[in-house]
Amino acid sequence: MEARQTIEAVGTTIEDAISRGLDALNVQRNEVEIQVLESGSREARVQLTVKARHVEPRTVEEQPAAPSARPSAEVDDSGIAASGDVAAAQRVLATLLARMRVRAEVEARQAEIADAQDQQEGPTILLDIRGNDLAALIGRRGETLDNLQYLTRLLAAKEIGHYLNLVLDVEGYKSHREQMLQQLAQRMAERVVTSHQPAALEPMPANERRIIHITLRNHPGVRTESVGTGENRKVTIVPKSLKQ
Repeated sequence: MEARQTIEAVGTTIEDAISRGLDALNVQRNEVEIQVLESGSREARVQLTVKARHVEPRTVEEQPAAPSARPSAEVDDSGIAASGDVAAAQRVLATLLARMRVRAEVEARQAEIADAQDQQEGPTILLDIRGNDLAALIGRRGETLDNLQYLTRLLAAKEIGHYLNLVLDVEGYKSHREQMLQQLAQRMAERVVTSHQPAALEPMPANERRIIHITLRNHPGVRTESVGTGENRKVTIVPKSLKQ
């Protein structure tokens, strides 16, 4: 069975998030299943899953069908993205940076598959921007970098004809931030276990809240909840001993 493409999209409203996701997948609305993950006053997050296409069985005499207008990402038997896709993504981002008059190099590699969700979504291509004085590409709480990542995904998908799961980073900013959040989550979880009292973290964007949730999802003593709306939405760590 062919794995279905699934992505998460963020927008100012639910419709805006859905529109962004459809653009990234290069599909029509009736071709996806939509699940609303968050609906705040300033931010909405949805999950889009491409519907499975029914293929009629063909007899021996029939000729193979023509290639789809929107083929899926090319992956070999080991789950590695095609080198052409990696090169195309790298080229698209380098062109964008040049037009922005940013002098930098783009390093490209494929991320390791961490769990079943990664396996389902397909290979993730990491594009790390290296250079001097690149803080402007990150922006406040990584917002500029997220916008650049969205634009790169969209342009790469249009160039090669299918969706690519791209993640952009600047001088390892996201990697370092992820490690810091994982360490914070573990420290706060131990504090909650000791005190038997819930603890709320500072407001975070959706991608950073997801890191906290994933880090603690198998913790034996705590569970996590997202509370608040928009820019004030944050993760609360709660002892499992407290009733939900």
